[in-house]
Amino acid sequence: MGYIESVKEKAKKNIKTIVLPEADDIRILEATDKILKENIANVILIGNEDEVSKIANSKNFNISKATIIDPNNFDKIDKYANDLYELRKAKGMTFENAKKLLTENSRYFGTMMVKENDADGLVSGASHTTADTLKPALQIIKGANGVKTVSAFFIMELPNKDFGENGVFIFADCGMNANPDVEQLSDIAISSAKSFRELISSNSEPRVAMLSYSTKGSAHSELVSKVVNATNLVHQKEPDLLVDGEMQLDAAIIPEVANRKAPGSEVAGKANILIFPDLDAGNIGYKLTQRFGNAIALGPLCQGLAKPINDLSRGCNADDIVGVVAITCIQASELD
Repeated sequence: MGYIESVKEKAKKNIKTIVLPEADDIRILEATDKILKENIANVILIGNEDEVSKIANSKNFNISKATIIDPNNFDKIDKYANDLYELRKAKGMTFENAKKLLTENSRYFGTMMVKENDADGLVSGASHTTADTLKPALQIIKGANGVKTVSAFFIMELPNKDFGENGVFIFADCGMNANPDVEQLSDIAISSAKSFRELISSNSEPRVAMLSYSTKGSAHSELVSKVVNATNLVHQKEPDLLVDGEMQLDAAIIPEVANRKAPGSEVAGKANILIFPDLDAGNIGYKLTQRFGNAIALGPLCQGLAKPINDLSRGCNADDIVGVVAITCIQASELD
C-alpha cells in the first residue's frame, strides 16, 4: 500500500468535516466526488448551491452528499462577523467590514467555520495563492500553544523506495517563511519531526537533515553559519531528536556519499526530513523532485497552527486534493 492509500485508510477510521472554499474550481468538485465515494471525509463547499451543482452536473460529478453553504444566506453570518470583529478590532476591523469580508471571501468564511468548530479543517489554494489561504489562517486560527513559528511543508512520495522513509520525505519550509532566522529554522525542524510522527510513521525515528551547500565545514559563510547554529539550537531544545547539519543533499540521502562526507552521522545517508535554509531552496527543491523525480507532492501543508488549515499548489489535480484532505483529517484527529 502506497503512502496516499494508507493516509486515506487512516482518515476513514475517524471521519472529519473539511471545508473546501473553492467550489467554483472543477478540480475541487472532482475531488469532492472522490472523497465522498471513498468515505474519506464529510465535505462542506462554499458557494451558491445552484451554480455549484450546475458545474458538478456538467461533468457528472456526484456531490449530493456534500453540504453547500452560501455565506450570503448563512444563518450564523452575524455571529461569525461579530466574532471576527472581536478578533481583529485592534487592527481596525469593524463589524461591517468583517461581514463584508466573510460574504465576499470564501477563504475567510471557511476559516471562520473552522474557528467556530463548524468544521474540523480547511483545504484551499487550487485557484488562489498561498497567501490567500494562509493569511486568514494566521489572523484567525493562529499558532498552537507553545509554537512560535508556523511553517509549511510538503510530503513527497518518490517512486524509488530506497530514499527517505520507504520513499517518503518531509520537505520544509517550502511555502511560508522566506528567510527563516536561526530560531525559526530550529522551530521548523522540530515541528517537521512532529509532523513526521503524526503523518508518516509513529514507529520510525524522524531523521532530520539541515541542508546547506556545505557539509561539516567544507565551506564557510554567513549562510552556512545560520544552518550550523540552527542545528545546535535544535540539539539544545530536543536533545533526543536525530538531527544533523550543515549537510549537502547528497550527503543527507545517499549512504556512500555520507560515508565520505559525514562519517559517523546518525542522519547522513538516511534522512527522511529535509530542512531547507530558505524558501528559495525549499520551493525549487520540491518542484525539482516532483517534476524530474516523478514524485507525488502533497502540500504546502501547515504545521504549528491551532487547527488544521492546508494549502494546495495551483498546479494540483483532483487526486492531490483528495490526498491533502485525507492528511487534514489526520491532523484534525490528532487534536481529539
